[in-house]
Amino acid sequence: MQYDILIIGAGASALSSALFAKQEGLSVALVTKEFPTRAQTSMAQGGINAALGKDDTIELHIEDTLKSSHALADEKMVQHLCQSAPEAIKWLDSIGVCFSRTPDGEIAQRKLGGAKHPRACYAQDYTGLKILHTLYDQVNKENIDIFNQRFLLDIITKEQKVIGATFLNMRNSQVETFSAKSVIVATGGYAKIYGKHSTNSKSSTGDGLVAAYKAGAILSNLEFVQFHPTALKNSSILISESARGAGGYLVDNNGERFCDELRPRDEVSRAIYEQMKKSDVFLDLRHLDKEFIEESLPQEQKLAKLYEDIDLTQELIPIKPAAHYSMGGIEVDANSQTNIEGLFSVGECANHNVHGANRLGGNSLLELIVFGKDVAKGAASYAKAQEFQTLDTKESQQKIDAIFQYEGGINLYDMKDLVADLFYKNVGILRKESELQEALDALKNIQNNLSKIALQDKTKEFNQELVELLEFHNMVELAQLIVLSALKRKESRGAHYRADYLEENKEFSKPTRIYRGEFL
Repeated sequence: MQYDILIIGAGASALSSALFAKQEGLSVALVTKEFPTRAQTSMAQGGINAALGKDDTIELHIEDTLKSSHALADEKMVQHLCQSAPEAIKWLDSIGVCFSRTPDGEIAQRKLGGAKHPRACYAQDYTGLKILHTLYDQVNKENIDIFNQRFLLDIITKEQKVIGATFLNMRNSQVETFSAKSVIVATGGYAKIYGKHSTNSKSSTGDGLVAAYKAGAILSNLEFVQFHPTALKNSSILISESARGAGGYLVDNNGERFCDELRPRDEVSRAIYEQMKKSDVFLDLRHLDKEFIEESLPQEQKLAKLYEDIDLTQELIPIKPAAHYSMGGIEVDANSQTNIEGLFSVGECANHNVHGANRLGGNSLLELIVFGKDVAKGAASYAKAQEFQTLDTKESQQKIDAIFQYEGGINLYDMKDLVADLFYKNVGILRKESELQEALDALKNIQNNLSKIALQDKTKEFNQELVELLEFHNMVELAQLIVLSALKRKESRGAHYRADYLEENKEFSKPTRIYRGEFL
């Protein structure tokens, strides 16, 4: 199959990129692992930032974003993000996103952590879901080709130029080839390496980052993984920051508040982590009006009841911090292009250097729309000057054939749990050199024994175990790069907090960049 622009991913960044790319008059294909309606975007609840209020300004939005980034974000890119925000909201509103409204009909906004003003435009607490479904409707309306249930295997290059990609068709375990003049990687983040200690969907396994890295792309800031302060204690299901923005309290066993709930996420997560050493920690919404909760926080109410059997209007909600968002990713320039010609990236898998060491709440959904438009223009401009090339897919097919021949007694799911627990303990909220090195040694041992994780299911039709084993291969490789990056950054900055290097160090006021096993 041949397309001018190949977009890999299913979430809002992929869908918005597809819509804007279609406007360029080129052939566009979306190739997805998950069905779009199940993409990680659907789990974003709190809102999407834009300075729309009378007391708010774009300058304040820029200031809050830079402050949250701990001097690690690129100021020009942050300015572009924040300046483009009002237009992004206007566009979403125009295509039918059903934002909540004020009594006078304006788009409603709420305050999230780290913001000086109510800036997050929201749709109850289903903001990401509403945006995702609206974009998906528009993509279908434009008759953009979508190929679901394809697992990314390899990004193919020739003379340091991208020429396409190969995928596993999850329905029959066959390798499929897509030739393309430009490729956009929009596959989401990698927080599911933390397994049951993550708020993410099961598909957030870093597949796009690993494929890009193997093709020769630079990855940067992998050590910065944001922990969301309020996940349900037993299930790690996200309870949105909007619950604290609406006035929720964080309390201990005695019902006493112990921190400012609307500080940046890294600070609140560490405060909870320290408090958990002394007592259980709860989110308290009991003092909020029941009608307000039913109107503005209906999803939180349902999730608490469904997963923890808690009536949040009457009971305290047991919570813990959980891995939520990956600030690092595939390094891109101002045009969203990687160091590989024709290979672009957008969304959580990309590093546009707007989040730095800690993402400001409400900026993730914004990034998807603003850079979704930018990446489409960049990819289209590049594609118009290219010709299709023939792809060699032997390596991809050999990879699948080899996995079916694996023999050994190691259980895949035991290994996934082992890595998840190891990462939460050793590469989590609080880090130190000895524990990071312990994690790296364990990961190297797992890497050396991957061929002993044999498939129990040898069928070719809808072999979910095969997909999960491929995901695990990616997670193990990426996990090692994350730990190496965390070891290299000998300081505490934002979401990366080292118990053995407690202060920020100006020497590390730049991204951590890794290319083919070497730091740049």
